[in-house]
Amino acid sequence: MDFLDPKIDFYAEKHTSPESELLYKVNRETHMKVLNPRMLSGHLQGQMLRMISMMVQPKFILEVGTYTGYSALCMLDGLRPDGELHTIDVDEELADRSQAYFDEASNGGRIKAHLGEAKELLKDLKRPWDLVFLDADKANYSNYYDLVIEEIQPGGYLLADNVLWSGKVVEEVRSDDRDTIGLIEFNEKIQNDDRVENILLPLRDGLMIGRKRN
Repeated sequence: MDFLDPKIDFYAEKHTSPESELLYKVNRETHMKVLNPRMLSGHLQGQMLRMISMMVQPKFILEVGTYTGYSALCMLDGLRPDGELHTIDVDEELADRSQAYFDEASNGGRIKAHLGEAKELLKDLKRPWDLVFLDADKANYSNYYDLVIEEIQPGGYLLADNVLWSGKVVEEVRSDDRDTIGLIEFNEKIQNDDRVENILLPLRDGLMIGRKRN
């Protein structure tokens, strides 16, 4: 859903620091060559992810949902020199493309890409996460949350994309709409979890930001 008037959206992007050459390339090639390019975080949200990462200065970043690597490259800029960014995706067809972009980044060697089902991989992939970004299948957001929340460090952050889901979360939901039901459950779960404080921003399709309490 476009929550902003296109003119306001254009103005906001115009007054946001520009993409790097590599991010511009990923953005352009994703729109030209990949299905469902709207799944890309894009310039405005990408810069916000970068800003958050720069503020947090994480040592360990986890991303669930790599797509073509745009958001991972944004968050990479805030990663400490001795840090790791782990990103998970199930799409074999996009793995080579995203890895090629990571290889192009000057510090891309610190990105560890994992291919497979996140619910299974997260059982063994344990780190003291400082920053987690969920942007995969919406029906499983609550499952991913349960698998990582205990690993997030006090003062660490969890971000989740698409939590407004084109406004469907405030409409009557069909019983077979697993994605919308999953997002509603996730939003309620984090809202009622005393371990975190949170804010839901109407940025693009909704961005949930949760901070693990100290």
